[in-house]
Amino acid sequence: MTARRSLALVLLATTVAVGFSLAVSRPAQAQPPTPSDNQVNQVASQLYCPVCENVPLDVCPTQACAQWRELIREKLAAGWSDDQIKQYFVTQYGDRVLATPPAHGLNWLVYVLPPVAILIGVGVLAGVLRSWRRSPVPEPEPPSITENPYVRQMEEELQRRERGE
Repeated sequence: MTARRSLALVLLATTVAVGFSLAVSRPAQAQPPTPSDNQVNQVASQLYCPVCENVPLDVCPTQACAQWRELIREKLAAGWSDDQIKQYFVTQYGDRVLATPPAHGLNWLVYVLPPVAILIGVGVLAGVLRSWRRSPVPEPEPPSITENPYVRQMEEELQRRERGE
């Protein structure tokens, strides 16, 4: 039984050693790379500062914006996509933080009105140009000298004087 016992001990020791080595020697996972300033600014340029009016988040000098850019960096490092980060800020501060407003509600007018206005302007301009080409304004003929009553009266007076009346 000693051979059997020693075989069992060897198997047990081998199993423990393999188990221990598997538990201890996990593949080393590299720390995810820190997102660059360009990656952070790419997302931040699509957002406006919730505190300052009409200032993109990537150029806003306030301390709050610096913290929000750092939050964007952390979320990028955690594997969040640009859309997930933008949605996070929309959830926190509303649609007003988006540089490009979503096309729902009254915001759709931002997308529809400019092209419609341009088309109307082009139509009006084309109509005006066509009307200028089609109907030239005729120049009025200068009135003849004899149509003027004063000139006619002076001619009659000159003719009477020539006749001696």
